[in-house]
Amino acid sequence: MMKYTRIYTDKKGETHFSDEEIELTSVDFAPPASPFYVSKLSPAARYGFCVFEAGWLGDWHPAPCRQFFFFFSGELEVTVSDGEVRHISLGDIVLVEDTTGKGHVTRVVGSEDAHAAIVQLPE
Repeated sequence: MMKYTRIYTDKKGETHFSDEEIELTSVDFAPPASPFYVSKLSPAARYGFCVFEAGWLGDWHPAPCRQFFFFFSGELEVTVSDGEVRHISLGDIVLVEDTTGKGHVTRVVGSEDAHAAIVQLPE
């Protein structure tokens, strides 16, 4: 299993975190290379890379679309509208789905920029 954090909006417009898992299966993916573990492949719309500079603050905002973030460096603090706060750092995966409702606050903590890859999902 591979784990990731999900940010989502409930029916009342409040945002929350949940811990999710992706099932992996041993697959003969690229013969003659040995099999390795792969999840189900899903469609993606676009991808890109971003840098959140040290000191950056994204005040309350919803996500512009459903998207995965894969973090390579730095540390972010994310607050959802139910009051829960989580720290996101190197190696963390976050699925941001709160495209409606109150959204979330994101800020870079520490003196290091945070680097990530973004994979946007189809509508």
